[in-house]
Amino acid sequence: MIENIQLVGQNFSLHPSGAMLWEEKQMLLISDVHLGKISHFRKYGSAVPQNAIAENFECLTRVVDHFQPEKICFLGDLFHSSLNLEWDLFENWMQDISAEVMLVVGNHDIISALKYEAVGIKIVSELILENLLLTHHPEIRENYFNLCGHLHPGFKLNGAGKQQVKLRCFYKSGEQMILPAFGEFTGNYWISPNVGDQVFVITKKEVILVY
Repeated sequence: MIENIQLVGQNFSLHPSGAMLWEEKQMLLISDVHLGKISHFRKYGSAVPQNAIAENFECLTRVVDHFQPEKICFLGDLFHSSLNLEWDLFENWMQDISAEVMLVVGNHDIISALKYEAVGIKIVSELILENLLLTHHPEIRENYFNLCGHLHPGFKLNGAGKQQVKLRCFYKSGEQMILPAFGEFTGNYWISPNVGDQVFVITKKEVILVY
């Protein structure tokens, strides 16, 4: 189930994958996929299942197929570090994408811009559209609403009997919306919202406003 919201007069659809569609621009926003991280962990002996690599690409395909966007904007940390076998998988994935694709560079995006440009991805340091500022790191800038990633926000839901569920979330605070990490095995920063903030947790099937 998708959650529809308005931010500074623009309409957005929050998807359980962690992606967000900007309706007016038909732009799909995705943050912190961290492709290559699973292969990196496995290379150094971590017990991460091989099929998690395929799950990242399958999830990307599902959300693109669902929205059929005209543009896709990755809000940083698309690839986790240096080139590995997942880059070849990404090149293959890009061959089936008809949308215009751009990457707002994040701190983990160390692969040469030439590699991205060769597969049709435009590289930018930030993007300003209307009165929205799209960045990787959270940034407060006067007269702009900030859409960003980087923090991998998560929220702990507490129930009776000391039960607790930990979920990824979209986190709106003031003039800023922080998207959850899209990728598998990315970790979370557990937020403590303030009065007036909004927290939209995501499960495998729905987005739920909990705060």
